Amino acid sequence: MRIPCPYCGERDRREFTVLGDADPVRPNGMDADAGAMFEYVYPRTNAAGPAREFWYHGSGCHAWLVVERDTRTHAINKVISARQAALSREQGGA
Repeated sequence: MRIPCPYCGERDRREFTVLGDADPVRPNGMDADAGAMFEYVYPRTNAAGPAREFWYHGSGCHAWLVVERDTRTHAINKVISARQAALSREQGGA
């Protein structure tokens, strides 16, 4: 699998480390209740198909990326920096 890093260009998957699902949103503040933290940390669907995942480019630019790919075919639809994804989420985007 080849991942198109927005900073380094297309690279082999072995240069990256996958963290996991990029969709859960951490509850705000230290006073988040235990139920909200449980829902953030544990339940995952792990469904086959489209997924948004955090990937770290450890053998390249050391950037955190959000990779949108199909887990059945490994076809990559979109790659953006994690910072850009966070800003988009703050502004009401996906």
